Amino acid sequence: MSDTDATTETDHTLRTPIVAVLGHVDHGKTSLLDRIRGSAVTAGESGAITQHIGATAVPLSVISEIAGELVDPTDFDLPGLLFIDTPGHHSFSTLRSRGGALADIAILVVDVNDGFQPQTLEAIDILKRTQTPFIVAANKIDTVPGWNPNENQPVQATMDAQSDRVTSDLNEKLYEIIGELSDNGFSADMYWRVQDFQANIGVVPVSAETGEGVPDLLTVMMGLSQRYMKEEMEIDASGPGVGTVLEVKDTRGFGTTLDAIVYDGTIRADDTIVVGGLQGPIVTDVRALLRPRPLEEIRTEQEFEQVDEVAAADGVKIAAPDLDDAMAGAPIRVIRDRDRDEVVAEVQEELAEIAVTTEDEGVVVKADTLGSLEAISSTLEEEEIPIMRAEVGAVAPRDVRVAETANEPTHEAILAFSVEVLDDARDLAEQEDVKLFEDDVIYQLIERYDDHVTGIEEAQQEQILENITRPAKFRVLDDHTFRQSDPAVVGVEVLSGELRRNVNVVKWEGNEATRVGRLKSLQDEGEEVDAARTGERLAASIDGPTVGRQIEEGDDLWVEIPEKHAKILEQELAEDISVDEREALSMYLEKHRNRDPFWGK
Repeated sequence: MSDTDATTETDHTLRTPIVAVLGHVDHGKTSLLDRIRGSAVTAGESGAITQHIGATAVPLSVISEIAGELVDPTDFDLPGLLFIDTPGHHSFSTLRSRGGALADIAILVVDVNDGFQPQTLEAIDILKRTQTPFIVAANKIDTVPGWNPNENQPVQATMDAQSDRVTSDLNEKLYEIIGELSDNGFSADMYWRVQDFQANIGVVPVSAETGEGVPDLLTVMMGLSQRYMKEEMEIDASGPGVGTVLEVKDTRGFGTTLDAIVYDGTIRADDTIVVGGLQGPIVTDVRALLRPRPLEEIRTEQEFEQVDEVAAADGVKIAAPDLDDAMAGAPIRVIRDRDRDEVVAEVQEELAEIAVTTEDEGVVVKADTLGSLEAISSTLEEEEIPIMRAEVGAVAPRDVRVAETANEPTHEAILAFSVEVLDDARDLAEQEDVKLFEDDVIYQLIERYDDHVTGIEEAQQEQILENITRPAKFRVLDDHTFRQSDPAVVGVEVLSGELRRNVNVVKWEGNEATRVGRLKSLQDEGEEVDAARTGERLAASIDGPTVGRQIEEGDDLWVEIPEKHAKILEQELAEDISVDEREALSMYLEKHRNRDPFWGK
């Protein structure tokens, strides 16, 4: 073996797998993360737990301490697990690396009592889209009535200690979750029954409250990573760093900084980096790499300490000039000994991959990060809602100006996801009647917009219906002529449809319709009424005919429907009119089409 081979051998190290925690609000994502940290601290390993920017590293020694006999550290050569601290699919979709999610593996937290909720489904959707392997933490097992907690115990041991009734109650809830996974296209089972984690999703019952099942959760995560991801974890430890922006923040004493996760290579305090920005790639020099101080030193004035370099996988705060335009979710690449233009082109290409397809007509979308912009846009695409402009950042007056140019009233809207709306933009939106929708849950945001669109469409239908002649057939009653002409006043019975005032009236003879006059008013027991429905009898005054000449007692008369109205009623509004009106319409169309088959088509 030559010397060069030997060096490459040592330069390649295995990095820590990155873990994201997803799930519905209140199902226990944060408390589970807290429990994992807390267990590590109670295992007497507080020094070993390192709090990074946006992430918590749990080394293998701590995992084997918590997991006890479930883990034999000699089985593993991965260094541990790096948990992303901001739980939720919002951060998950922000955290992207080339070609997909930054997280290598995910934990989907589901409350055993609540089962799948809208955000659980949203999370599953994102996991499917990014093809991220995951396991399900069925949380809150300690809330099953009659549960007898055994702090920090592996789940099978604690389940064996429960009464038969409690165990069967819990199993029932767990199998419901397995059923829901199956409904969503995943084959799943209790983790201890799963042979192949690539083909089946393992379900781990846990309690973030008591720590029960946490040993199992860490063991499964470790085992999965070691078995299926070891090759992906191989990185060039000394190569130029590659990472993703978590958040763009103002940090006292350092100006605008980036909270970032580095997932390949190293980043050094004297590197030049390329970062994705609102207007394209930003090239800048690192001023400082910052880490939170260890817990015991947190009392000192500075909450951060400077470090010379950071190797993957790790969270770090980067201080550098010109970062105001940097975007959360954007790529970071170190240039070092590479060609500057080449690295800029790589970042440009990565930004282009995330670009959202926009159209000439549609809504305006603003989101806090590139990842969430991408997630919303693909959901809107599925819902067939077009987008005219999609950008990262706060809602500004120019966004309102763009929205108000829309031709469709339904598109005069801005969907703002997890971003602030500037005061002058809010005022302008109110003034220009541009609707603002704000939410930090994608499905709720889109649901609210959908409701708004439905409202507009219903109002438009009502407007059209108001101005359209409605179908009706009615009969002149025998012995009910109150006045023969100028106007004729007769008793009528509505046979089908809805009879309204101010409509023209026709009478059919064979295939020919003759207009006999105009129905001016309707009276029911001396009271003026606007309309009458099928089966009602009342007096009608009709301008034009004379009873005994143009109309006779016992005649069937029809409301005359203009051909254009008949077409709209049949093709667009059939669902909006009553059954008896549809019946009157189809009889009326049939009469016309006996003479002209294409009438009203």
